[in-house]
Amino acid sequence: MSTTEAIGRVILRAGKAKPFFGRHPWVLASAIERVEGSPSNGDVVDLVTQTGHFVARGIWNGRSRIRVRLYTWRAEQALDEAFWHHRLEEAVRLRNLLGYEGPNEAARLVYSEADGLSGLIVDRYGPYLVVQVTAAAMARRLPLVVDWLVQNLHPTGILLRSEPATLRAEGLCLEDKVLWGQVPSEPVEICEYGLRYLVDLVGGQKTGFYLDQRENRQAAARYCRGRHVLDMFCYTGGFALAAARAGAATVLGIDDSQKAVQLAQANAQLNGLPNVQFAQGDCFQTMERFLAENRRFDCVVLDPPRFARSRRSLPRALRAYHWLNRLGVELLQPGGILVTCSCSGHVRREDFLEMLMGVSEKSARPIQILEQRGAAPDHPVLATCRESDYLKCFICRVG
Repeated sequence: MSTTEAIGRVILRAGKAKPFFGRHPWVLASAIERVEGSPSNGDVVDLVTQTGHFVARGIWNGRSRIRVRLYTWRAEQALDEAFWHHRLEEAVRLRNLLGYEGPNEAARLVYSEADGLSGLIVDRYGPYLVVQVTAAAMARRLPLVVDWLVQNLHPTGILLRSEPATLRAEGLCLEDKVLWGQVPSEPVEICEYGLRYLVDLVGGQKTGFYLDQRENRQAAARYCRGRHVLDMFCYTGGFALAAARAGAATVLGIDDSQKAVQLAQANAQLNGLPNVQFAQGDCFQTMERFLAENRRFDCVVLDPPRFARSRRSLPRALRAYHWLNRLGVELLQPGGILVTCSCSGHVRREDFLEMLMGVSEKSARPIQILEQRGAAPDHPVLATCRESDYLKCFICRVG
């Protein structure tokens, strides 16, 4: 039997089929009654009901909590080379439609589940591509993906980046490396709405830059003209530089990574923005110190790292978000603007809103939500996979 055809059948427990008929792409171990056949990790399997009714076709991984990742709901469709090529073509076509085609443009070309390619991320930074594999299904098909990218996108180089926690969850062993061509060890330059950024593809966070916040940086900057801005967890200066370019009186960016701060400073110099400064420090401690010093700002941006890595950690994460936002609110002048974000997929929008309600109550400061935003359009949300709607960005006025 071809490895593109089903090697085994995964039988669902009674009453567990509805989400998968509804096209949710993850089958957890708890939904499975038994497995027929002996699929190896990375093999194609069919998902069926207890009566043998076909539900979907996907790829098996016995080492992961997500036992099957689903890719097609058509029984006649093989997960062959043509299938993967078509999915890649459709993903890239969408980004072209969105206008992310400039020579120094940066964009997410493939966004995992949202593009029907669960476990694969491809980001473009000008002539370079950075690939993340987050599932054994795509690790096994990585050569096919790289060949298609080379033949169709003609990059200068393709780099593989990995997240250790994700690899452990999938039972994978991958090393960061150049998959094709050449990728420089020094930062590369990209352009975003006329701003120039140096991006560390090899050692930076995620794949080098927070592409998902592209539109949010511009939205937040509109509120910053003539104001004194504090950008916490500033990384390499995304929000800070956008605010400075929009006419902020002063901008101060804080991050706990000295390497990120140095790159942020270089980005400020690259754009000729003297009204922005950066400093290294623990963000919680820095905000507490500013309060003790009676410092106040007209706009505070909070874009912390992911606090909730599982549903189990959600209560602790929400307490951290509450304290962080309480500090941000108290640092604001009356009528100030709070830009507050969460990239934790386990924190739902209603969770985040309830947290802000609690902050308003405890601080005795009215909070008006002006905008509720998400990720940039190159990070689409799959309607049947709530987990793909991970980024929250609320722009608020604080009385």
